[in-house]
Amino acid sequence: MVITTTIAADSNELLHSTFASRYVRTPVPRFKMPERSMPKEAACQMINDELMLDGNPRLNLASFVTTWMEPECNDLIMTSINKNYVDMDEYPVTTELQNRCVNMIAHLFHAPVGDDETAIGVGTVGSSEAIMLAGLAFKRKWQNKRKAEGKTYDKPNIVTGANVQVCWEKFARYFEVELKEVKLTEGYYVMDPVKAVEMEIGWDTPIHVDAASGGFIAPFVYPDLVWDFRLPLVKSINVSGHKYGLVYAGVGWVIWRTEEDLPEELIFHINYLGSDQPTFTLNFSKGSSQIIAQYYQFLRLGFEGYKRIIENCMDNTRVLKEGLEKTGRFGIVSKDVGVPLVAFSLKDSSKYTVFDMSESLRRFGWIIPAYTMPADAKHIAVLRVVVREDFSRSLAERLSSNIEQVLEEMDSLPIRTSTKSATVSGELENAEGKKVDKKTEREIQEEIIQYWRRLVDGKRIGVC
Repeated sequence: MVITTTIAADSNELLHSTFASRYVRTPVPRFKMPERSMPKEAACQMINDELMLDGNPRLNLASFVTTWMEPECNDLIMTSINKNYVDMDEYPVTTELQNRCVNMIAHLFHAPVGDDETAIGVGTVGSSEAIMLAGLAFKRKWQNKRKAEGKTYDKPNIVTGANVQVCWEKFARYFEVELKEVKLTEGYYVMDPVKAVEMEIGWDTPIHVDAASGGFIAPFVYPDLVWDFRLPLVKSINVSGHKYGLVYAGVGWVIWRTEEDLPEELIFHINYLGSDQPTFTLNFSKGSSQIIAQYYQFLRLGFEGYKRIIENCMDNTRVLKEGLEKTGRFGIVSKDVGVPLVAFSLKDSSKYTVFDMSESLRRFGWIIPAYTMPADAKHIAVLRVVVREDFSRSLAERLSSNIEQVLEEMDSLPIRTSTKSATVSGELENAEGKKVDKKTEREIQEEIIQYWRRLVDGKRIGVC
């Protein structure tokens, strides 16, 4: 009788609308698991109601991460969502698809492998894990070399630009590696190779390329740019499949130049799942969906498809940039050659700042970050728009229109008593406090080129 009564009560609840049921009359559980179950319809509705307050992923222009895929790929993802990637013996085809992806990326990056040879690499949950693995390989190789030479091996270091993603700082802190940062300068917001060389010791310094965003851009639109394994000192490269690899969040890749660049002692061999399985990851269990989705994109788009998509992203980037320039109110900080994004600052922020603009654009649905540049350029504040595959020309034009509308509205507001400085200064001060003209970007680039030429000319004798 008790069971029958309970069923009858629950059935009676299902006769009513979710919003008329008892489940929406009490606060949503936040700290403790509820004592009783609820109908699946009610649980789904309550969660959906809260999720409505999230931003629209496609209007989130802060992120490089893919927010749209074809319905056919979505179906493949749902079909394989219950497969555990690490069960290689149980899901051999999924493992084979991962290996195919590694081989394709390795050839895309000009790794020295033959057409029928297996490349060295692994799928990860993103570039952060990929960077940790590559960094560990570097550290272990360095330690082994120092041990063989009878030298100390307790103080490894790595040289990066101050503009790198926070995962590099995590790697250095978690794995006890000294991080040497090359500070940025106004007008030059990438790592200065001249300063980087000054921090390095010796000419046999291995290079890891963090190609999280650009790895799936350069091969398709800048084929003559030599940045990958064509450079002999490049030993490993990471790339994010969930950025311009065009897959939803949760997949990255790391590729090593040769088998010798990945120390064998870092690879674990397990057999309790049915067969010997070599593994080099920081995670164990993870889904197979993103690996399968990556292979779908490679198979579906091919080189031609990726090239067209990236070219379209670059075209829409130019449309947005031109719209901003027409206002006469912004300084464009980003470059035309690079990843498809536009970073721009207000020429005059005496009345309002880019932070104010970011907040005002929210009411149109746009999520556009405002932030200050890294060390030694922190006085520069910018807005940044990342142009992804699903950011169409019509959206670029609409965003330009909304930005103009925000400018007009904020111009009509009274001047604030204090604002956060966010302008690009046209003058610099020397050590004596005298104002001097800053060097142009072209002058900085020419200076770097001449420096490298002198450096190389001086080292040619006796260098193989």
